[in-house]
Amino acid sequence: MEAADKKITPYTRKIAYYETDQMGIVHHSNYIRWFEEARIDFLSQIGLPYNKMEEEGILIPVLSVSCEYKYAMRFGQRFRITLRISSFTGVKFHVLYEVADEDTGKLHATGESSHCFVTNDMIPIRMKKEHPDIYQSLMRYVEREQDGKE
Repeated sequence: MEAADKKITPYTRKIAYYETDQMGIVHHSNYIRWFEEARIDFLSQIGLPYNKMEEEGILIPVLSVSCEYKYAMRFGQRFRITLRISSFTGVKFHVLYEVADEDTGKLHATGESSHCFVTNDMIPIRMKKEHPDIYQSLMRYVEREQDGKE
């Protein structure tokens, strides 16, 4: 079974003290960092470790990111982030995130981000043509997601 065909597990983590503010709740900027951590973990799970992509001259800059905060999170709390790629064109992709308490499942935040594939010189990459293996790994995941198999 190829990595892109395996079940994707949510990214899980425990909140560190330094991630909280004077009110004892997680500072809002950390959610964006966690989205990135979850995205890097996701890519690795589908067989596309970010360091290997960079070695091939592929960068994945953030084009946009947003987060909607629903309930505060606190030091020591364990959470999970589930994500899915909602669209993939071969040049750009869009990711949706859900941040939930690991024990209760309570939804604490949702978010989304948009990305593209570029060279080290920031030239857009057409993945289907220039990196067909990576393109196929992502397409298999997106098609499986659309078929409801995730």
